[in-house]
Amino acid sequence: MDARAADPQYGTRADTWGTLWHSEVMSSRPEIGTSVIANGIVTNYLTAGAGDPVVLIHGSGPGVSAYSNWRLTLPALAEDFTVYAPDVVGFGFTDRPSDIVYSMDTWVEHLIGFLDALGLPQAHFVGNSFGGGLALRTAAIHPDRVGHLVLMGSVGAPFTLTSGLDAIWGYQPSVVNMRALLDVFAYNKNIATEELAELRYHASIETGVQEAFSAMFPAPRQDSVDAMVTDDALLCQLPHRTLVIHGREDEVIPVTCSQHLASVIPNSQLHIFGKCGHWTQIEYTAEFNALVRNFLGQTLNG
Repeated sequence: MDARAADPQYGTRADTWGTLWHSEVMSSRPEIGTSVIANGIVTNYLTAGAGDPVVLIHGSGPGVSAYSNWRLTLPALAEDFTVYAPDVVGFGFTDRPSDIVYSMDTWVEHLIGFLDALGLPQAHFVGNSFGGGLALRTAAIHPDRVGHLVLMGSVGAPFTLTSGLDAIWGYQPSVVNMRALLDVFAYNKNIATEELAELRYHASIETGVQEAFSAMFPAPRQDSVDAMVTDDALLCQLPHRTLVIHGREDEVIPVTCSQHLASVIPNSQLHIFGKCGHWTQIEYTAEFNALVRNFLGQTLNG
């Protein structure tokens, strides 16, 4: 495993980040970057690099943000691409309108609004878990806005709610509960440190975070899983080159979900990491980054 994953707060060291990240990110709160109004919502995002645009879409864990999901990925991809990592509405440091109704339609509209606000007619999408399902749904509804697709530990196919995902979506804030969730996320238990549990716990109790989180995935949570399914009739028409990645020992989203997606999406390939849980980008940082960089580097019409 890449040694950078041993640093749960900053991933790569500060001297490396200094050459890659926007100046706003290099502060005492590296989760807070630049703001843009996307579909009427003030949206926090991180950006770095130059080249074809890539949008990184985070997952739905408690206290999650673009930074916490992609702190080890963004600098690597920024060597070849212009990378954008937004906080999806309801998460991180993006505004949470008091009247918002969280749904796949809401999240798709926000993501398209983000592309519009940045003047991006098209971008590659890399989605993690919930973010993979969001990338997939967006590609199905707005195929012309998406270049290549990378889906990592993604929802989007039918599956029975796992105990791991039920625990994540049903999280009640405490360090003990967060520490237990880390063991669900990671196969490599050395990653699930007390320091990381403290960090993620404090992120989960930022103002408004838990209130929004608890409203997104109420019981019965199988309904939320089902709402994120993109119908096979749409998947089989996707024109996008698609890389599907999954950890074999994932306790959150079953590997059969990615196997199904890869079997239905016509122009797809599947990579399964053994001895790996739900955090492929952290448990196998170097391998994941190299795989995604190579895949995205191939021509849009290749």
